[in-house]
Amino acid sequence: MTTKRLTLGGLLALFLALPAPAADNAPYLDPTRPIEARVADLVGRMTAAEKIDQLSSTAPALERLGIPAYDYWNESLHGVARAGRATIFPQAIGMAATFDPDLVRRVATVISDEARAKHNASVHAGFRDRYRGLTFWTPNINIFRDPRWGRGQETYGEDPFLTARMGSAYVRGLQGDDDRYLKAAACAKHYAVHSGPEGLRHGFDAIATPKDLHETYLPAFEALVDAGVEIVMCAYNRTNGDPCCGSDFLLQETLRDSWGFDGHVVSDCGAVNDLHQGHKVTKDAAESAAVTLKAGTDLACTSYAALHEAFERHLVTEADLDRALSRVLRTRFRLGLFDPESMVPWSSVPDTVIGSDAHRQLSREAAVKSMVLLKNQDGLLPLSKDLRMVYVTGPLAADAQVMIGNYYGLNEDIATVLEGVMGKVSAATKVDFRQGALLDRANVNPADWFSGSAREADVTIAVVGVSNLLEGEEGASIASPDKGDRFDISLPENQVAFVKKMGENAKKLVVVVLSGSPVAMPEVHELADAVVFAWYPGMEGGRAIADVLFGDAVPSGRLPLTFPKSMDQLPPYEDYSMKGRTYRYMTKEPLYPFGFGLSTTTFSYGELELSKETVGQGGDLTASVRVTNEGDRAGEEVVQLYVSALDASVAAPLAALKAFQRVSVDPGQSAAVRFTVTPEMLAVINDEGEPAVGPGRFRLTVGGASPGARAVALGAPKPAEAVVTVE
Repeated sequence: MTTKRLTLGGLLALFLALPAPAADNAPYLDPTRPIEARVADLVGRMTAAEKIDQLSSTAPALERLGIPAYDYWNESLHGVARAGRATIFPQAIGMAATFDPDLVRRVATVISDEARAKHNASVHAGFRDRYRGLTFWTPNINIFRDPRWGRGQETYGEDPFLTARMGSAYVRGLQGDDDRYLKAAACAKHYAVHSGPEGLRHGFDAIATPKDLHETYLPAFEALVDAGVEIVMCAYNRTNGDPCCGSDFLLQETLRDSWGFDGHVVSDCGAVNDLHQGHKVTKDAAESAAVTLKAGTDLACTSYAALHEAFERHLVTEADLDRALSRVLRTRFRLGLFDPESMVPWSSVPDTVIGSDAHRQLSREAAVKSMVLLKNQDGLLPLSKDLRMVYVTGPLAADAQVMIGNYYGLNEDIATVLEGVMGKVSAATKVDFRQGALLDRANVNPADWFSGSAREADVTIAVVGVSNLLEGEEGASIASPDKGDRFDISLPENQVAFVKKMGENAKKLVVVVLSGSPVAMPEVHELADAVVFAWYPGMEGGRAIADVLFGDAVPSGRLPLTFPKSMDQLPPYEDYSMKGRTYRYMTKEPLYPFGFGLSTTTFSYGELELSKETVGQGGDLTASVRVTNEGDRAGEEVVQLYVSALDASVAAPLAALKAFQRVSVDPGQSAAVRFTVTPEMLAVINDEGEPAVGPGRFRLTVGGASPGARAVALGAPKPAEAVVTVE
């Protein structure tokens, strides 16, 4: 062993190379200075090694500069998650079914209230580990292009426009509208072209044409950048040959140069190592770290430690580190984490807001609006609260876990369907409950010990479906044989047999289906008198379902994705072409179409009136329709506008959602609904991925579901249509 001795001159040189320690008057601590100047000052005080350490999502404390530890990983998909007590809202796919961006923004505002309260309490207690920060890796705005994807429940469905509207509303609610500070930081994920298979995600190459990229997979991300989203998460997979976290096209040319994104990019967890371990495009961890950092991945979940070796091997420069660290630290400055608490508006949010009565009520409102009524034969619903006997049964009738989906928080009061029913019926009503069947398809029904009550009861309420045990993220769904995906989208066989038995014996059968993705269930539709699709509805889910079943609420949810009749209607899962997928390109008749949902009142549409039937390629027009409530109950209708290009020279969607409005209409009354139709709504994306308008004819369809005979056959009101010509 040898010992190196430094001369006096060497010691002096080493001292001069060390960055300056913190001082009370250091520019980065001065809240009156511009953020950019403060960030530059702080970065300039760090060594290269310290900079690298700050680029991992678990950033250590830097005591000599007075910087506390910070973990960037937090979750708030439908409520503050993985950190104990919180208000649990409906799963994201259920929120999408509300078709109500204002509601989503209110929900996200409540989530950010609770986020600040929990962060404040954690900091004051000295806890700075994971799931305590203010950088939330949500929303998931990937397109739910295939119902087999286990994580589709985290998204806002299959439509780019709906996804963009809901995701943007969430970002604005979570981040707040303060001129100086972010209330919390939202993250658009997973960028880009990412929606399964879960088992292949670490090495999969998603191939998408320029048309599919710009028509389907990228618009929601661009919309969230326009909404000011602070963070973008790059995906595990490759897109058109390049790992997403090392793609110059995605991270630089598109995200920053074209869209003007100025926040920071974080990798999905472990995605940096996928470059050499899964995609095999680099030789080792140091090369993977260098490629991703230089491409624009600023922060690594969970670790960028390999950058130390990359820096020593001259694969990255200190300028590369400075660029990434400046973007990452800017987020913390925008959150007020380096400023006196007295200056930050939400530093005193008390923990009493967490799970408060007002927040619980909003969760219930969201759950009610997410409920989709798929069948209501002979107007069975709403049920009377004074029935002689109700029988509640099914594998999920008393299950609390199914209410909360994945990426969830916890609460002391999570209402099951059984509890909801018990809180609704009269004291004179007899209620019987038996589980009746197990969840998993691998389990068969035991001897018939459950159908006797169905023969006796006035109404049987059977609660079936799947849960996050059967669908979800890779490694998280313990009963899924496909790493979280579902390669059979039917209701589990034993549950189908159970529903058939109920159908044979029940006087009236109501089936409530809980799931985060489409369920192919033609037998259930035929057997049941009424079908309600309730998603994973959150902690107030059981009470919200009972509100709908017993008439304290009129259902108004709409399907944010297409329900196929069977697996036979699906293209290959690994094929990312949109041909044959979703309502926009699917030519086969679905079980339930996109946008569909019934009400317990009756709506009708008048004629669609256009302000002009011919427009120039740069002109707007107004489309107007009257919506009438012909029933005897006040209700809300989701009025949807679709555009179909009749003369397109390239492949165009059969129909594409371009606008929607929720309107409340009293019995016997009408509401005037107006849409401004812009040239952008009439644009068709060509094979080069560029939008072009006309000339040609376009059909405008306004109704309560996506266009097609199936929706009307299922009971949706007949839509209004008109044709406009673009010269």
